[in-house]
Amino acid sequence: MAETRSYNSPLREEKARETREAILSALYRLMCTDAGPDEISMDAIATEAGIQRRTIFRHFPTKDDLLMAFWPWLNELIGASIAPDSVADIVAGPQDAFPRFDNHEAAIRASLHSPTGRAMRSGMVPARRLRFGEALAPVLATLPPDETQRVEALAHLLYSASAWEVLKDYGGLTGAQAGEAASWALDTILSVVASGSSPRT
Repeated sequence: MAETRSYNSPLREEKARETREAILSALYRLMCTDAGPDEISMDAIATEAGIQRRTIFRHFPTKDDLLMAFWPWLNELIGASIAPDSVADIVAGPQDAFPRFDNHEAAIRASLHSPTGRAMRSGMVPARRLRFGEALAPVLATLPPDETQRVEALAHLLYSASAWEVLKDYGGLTGAQAGEAASWALDTILSVVASGSSPRT
């Protein structure tokens, strides 16, 4: 009996990547309308992508799978790092990312204010906490656990789309100004900690 051999065609793999990209791009375009991700149907995504509905399910078995893939894809599209390796990366992060958020404002806001958008982002929280904790470890090593937790929480807040939105909407800042403000705040807090002083004094 002849041995069955599996063969993955490079062309087939490239086509699969193109289709996956088309699906995610279609969701992005739909999120830039008045509809949030909760209101966007799989039929609408298929129509926007120019594919059959069943094709979506070959790449994303459920809508949740699609939405969980969307947030990392969006960050990559924006060019914003969500995986800092050092204190310097965290301090510089908002200044780099927030102006980029302005170019994708509708999708960012939809992700912030819809249940599925929040679910998309919450799925990334454990990995984000781990990465931030490792990056901040050199300056937080001497702090007691409760203060370490507070500083880490502030770093997460200031380097987030939520901070970008609040600084724009309530502070009247542009994305660039919001990024400068958040980076300045992070630098101030972490410089105090690095100097050996308690952030509460």
